[in-house]
This record gives sequence, structure tokens and C-alpha cells, in this order.
Amino acid sequence: MFQDRLRSQLVPALQSAFKDLFGHDLDARAIGFQQTRPEFEGDVTINVFPFLKLSGKSPEQTAQAIGEHLQAHLPVVERFNVVKGFLNIVIADAYWLGFLNEAVEKDFLAFAATGKKVMVEYASPNTNKPLHLGHLRNIFLGYSVSRIMKAAGDEVIKVQVINDRGIHICKSMLAWQRFGNGETPQSSGLKGDKLVGKYYVAFDKELKRQVEEQVAGGKPKEVAEKEAPILLEAQEMLRKWEANDPEVRALWSTMNGWCYAGFDATYARAGVDFDKNYYESQTYVLGKNDVLEGLKKGVFYEKEGAVWVDNTQEGLDEKVLLRRDGTSVYMTQDIGTAIKRFEEFPGLSKLIYTVGNEQDYHFKVLFIILKKLGFAWADELFHLSYGMVDLPSGKMKSREGTVVDADDIMDEVVTEARRTGEELSKLEGFSEQEKAALYEMIGLAALKYFLLKVDPKKRMLFDPAASIDLQGHTGPFIQYTYARIRSLLRKAGVEGPSSLVEGSSDQRTAMNAGLLPEERTVLKLLHHFPAVLNEAGARLDPSALANHTYELVKAYNGFYQAIPVMKEEDAGKRAFRLAFSAAVADATKKAMWCLGIEVPERM
Repeated sequence: MFQDRLRSQLVPALQSAFKDLFGHDLDARAIGFQQTRPEFEGDVTINVFPFLKLSGKSPEQTAQAIGEHLQAHLPVVERFNVVKGFLNIVIADAYWLGFLNEAVEKDFLAFAATGKKVMVEYASPNTNKPLHLGHLRNIFLGYSVSRIMKAAGDEVIKVQVINDRGIHICKSMLAWQRFGNGETPQSSGLKGDKLVGKYYVAFDKELKRQVEEQVAGGKPKEVAEKEAPILLEAQEMLRKWEANDPEVRALWSTMNGWCYAGFDATYARAGVDFDKNYYESQTYVLGKNDVLEGLKKGVFYEKEGAVWVDNTQEGLDEKVLLRRDGTSVYMTQDIGTAIKRFEEFPGLSKLIYTVGNEQDYHFKVLFIILKKLGFAWADELFHLSYGMVDLPSGKMKSREGTVVDADDIMDEVVTEARRTGEELSKLEGFSEQEKAALYEMIGLAALKYFLLKVDPKKRMLFDPAASIDLQGHTGPFIQYTYARIRSLLRKAGVEGPSSLVEGSSDQRTAMNAGLLPEERTVLKLLHHFPAVLNEAGARLDPSALANHTYELVKAYNGFYQAIPVMKEEDAGKRAFRLAFSAAVADATKKAMWCLGIEVPERM
């Protein structure tokens, strides 16, 4: 990676300095670098406090001596300054220009293949309602992580679990039977998942009506909620489903089919896909034999006819895995599904679950159980936990029909993109079809970037209007900068950054003249990009990549406003700045690909 280029020069020089100055060998692993804080001059900072025992001098004396030695013996060190025990190093322009040459010659942000096989699970919808805004954060987070890991050289398998059975599914089915009058997606004009969701809401309304009626008749509310006729009917329908009742199964298959078609349309518009689907109706029977085998081995224990696991040693509690009647719980099927996946995909080295933070406890228990069962890969299971998404209007509730579904939020951001575009009137020469495609691209970029730029662990507030701002910390701002660079390059007849080569004498003269501060700022951000991508992959957190991309294009805009590239009379400087601009565009496009976001050539 490009940042290794600098480290490979600094580390040996530091070891040599310690040997010459203090007579001690310095372990390379003990040397850490960090970016110099903005309020100080410098590119790289070294904290010398850990080395004071070796130097036998004060922090300031140690840093000063090392700085002088580096400046005398290492050409990339142009100058330095000392702030207490911190050595701030200014890297010479020649290094940054050499880095840019190397970046031009190689595939920027490309990594050697690791050979690792990784599975990423995301989406996991229920077939009783459409996908909503919370699902979108899940989907875009999981999909982006899968792309980041692919960019880092991993073989990635993208999967989802479709929760297509249970009492919540039967509620929609029963409500459709009672109130639907044969309505279908074709007859209603509704997407299939929205039609099914309509009857999930209808069930809840009828349930509340029946509970209120029974409470008015003198029945306690908690009893009424358990004995409402429509709820008892739904429970009976679930029993029939489990008994393979032909009529119930046929209705279940039909309404699930409506949902699957609706989900697929939403996924296609969102630009995400999967390599394999798992269905709970097929996986819910998994895990029972594994639990019973664990019981035989003494991993689990039996109490009052049920099978339990004791996790008190791990700071958790006891949990039932098989009920007295032999039926399983969600944990049981998750145990079986995890085992099945590692059997289905030989060589699988990591499994990532993208699931909201309300399930933190569940996954802690799951991972502990799989480790107790003796699976070595249990240490490579990861819960990619994320916070809920709120809207300015407040929290969403599915049963009350107050959820903002995914299709509606996508419609809203695309409409907002259209409104903004028409106000700015910058699309002369675009056909209506081209405008529509561009507004779709901008709207989805706004939505994806807004959801991805926040640390996944944090709860967040989504504001559709703010997400579109062309001058803010947004996806469209990044798209606009990319399109601006592509326009500049088209005017100059430059296809890519390959014009930056160390062959032309006028280019060498221009480069030897030194970098402007605006150019150095951008080059430093480009230089750090591979490290950011590596960090995003290691932490499974796209927000670092999203925010670094924004900082890059913001810095480039500062450069663009201060330095009119095409008005530069010096041919060498102009050629360098065009290639420099092309490198920024190249890095931006690849970073946005990792986030699952398209960038337009014109905007």
C-alpha cells in the first residue's frame, strides 16, 4: 500500500538514528506514526515519549536530536519541528510527487488478493411488510462492507435470510382472507410487499378493536390481548402451516411470492444484490440435532425436560435452546444455519451478520455457544451492529403503519434531487431521459451516503432535504466534484492521470518548482486513502471511507477555486495539475464504488 512507501523509508532511518545517537537498537514494531495535527506544521508526527529510557534525555532533547539526524540523512525529510515530546516532520515535495507517479502507474486502491473467503449477511426482511428506512441502513451498510472487503482482495459471498414464517406472517395472511376480497398486486396496482404490509396493518387495527370491545365488556386488558378472536385464529393458522395444511400453505406461498417480487424490485433500484438467499421456512428446523449432540457431550444440560446452556462463566446468563415439547427457539436455528453455511462453503474464514444493535445480546450468546460446541471458526464470527434510524417526525412503527418504507424514501430523495437540479438549471443539453437517470443517481447517492457516513454504532436522524445539499457533507457534493473534474479533463483532452510521467523536461521543471499548499493538502489525502480503506475493512465500518472521500473532494475544491488549471500558461504545471486532478477523480470513483454509489460523468 502507498503509505507503506513512506514507512519503509522512515523506519530504517529512525533505527539508524537511535543506533548512532543513543547506541541502542530500536524494534521496528515499537515505532508508530500519526498524522500531524492541523494546528502544527508537519505531515508525520512521532511520539518520542516511549523511547526516553533508551535516549536518556528529555523529551525535547530526544526529539530534536532525532529530527536533526533524519534531516541530515534522509532526503524525504525537508524540515522538522518539536512540540514537547512530539517530533513533527515535513515531508519533501519530491516524495509526494514520486508517490503520485507511482499511484498513476498502478491501480489506485487495488490490493493483492488475500485468498480469504468471507460471507456477509444483510437485509433479512420479513414477508409481512415492505422494506423500510431501517432496512436501507442495514442493506447499504452490509453491501458496502462486502465491496470494501472485495476491494481488499477477499472473495465475498453476499447472503440474506428471508424471514418467511411465523405468527407475524400469519397475521397478514388472515387479514387478507378476512378483508382482502381477492385483492392482488395486479388488481390493486400495489407492489406485492406493500399489499401484504397493508393487511399486516389491517390485522393490528382489528386486533385493537376487538381488545377494546372485550375490555369494555369487563374483561381485563391483558386477558383480552391474549384471547382476542383474530389473534387466536392467527395462532391456529400457524399450527395449520406447521402441519402442512394444503390451503394455508397455498395462501402462504402466494403472498410470500408477492413479497419476494416486491423485495427484488426494491433491491434492483437500490443497486444491491445477493449471491444466495436463505429462507427461515427451510432453516427453522436446523440446529436441533446440533443441540442434542451438545447435550450428549455435556456442553448443554437438561432441566425440566428442556435443554439449556449456561453462560454465567462468560458474564451472561442461562438460556433455553430446546423447549420441553422439543420445539426450537431462534437461537437454535441460528446455530444450525451457521454450521450449514460453513459446510456449504468450504474454506469460509469469516461470517459477518449485519443486524441492528437490539440483537447485540443474541449474537454474543450465539458466538459463545458455537465456540463451546468446538467450532474453530466461531472466533471469526462478527456482529456488524448498527443503531436505529429516526426521521424528523419521530420513531417508526410497523404495526401502526407509520414506517417510511424504502420505496417511498427513495422516491422522496429522487424528487428532491430533481427539484434542486431544476432550480440550478445546469443540465443544458440533457434529454429528459438523461435527466431522469441523473436525478435517480443523485438521489440514491444522497440516501446511501447520508446513511453510511455515520458510525454504524450510532443512532442517527435522516433528513432527506439535507442529504441532497450540493454544498454540504453529502453524496451529491462528492458526485458534483467528480463531474467537475471530468468536465475539466474533457476540455483539456485528457482521459486519465497517465500524462504525469517523468519524461518531459518542462514537466520536471514544473515539479521541481515545488508544490503549492493546496496541492500538498490534496496529495496527502490521496496518500492516506489506502490506509483508510484498510481501516474500513478491518473495522467493518464504511463511515471512515465515506468521510475521507468527502475531505478529499473538499480539499480538491479548495485547490480548484484557488488555482485556475486551464489558465495556467506554464505547460508543465498545467499537465501536472490535470494529471493530479485525474488521480483525484480516479480515487473518488473507486472509493464511491466501495460505498455502492455511482458517480456521473456530467452533472
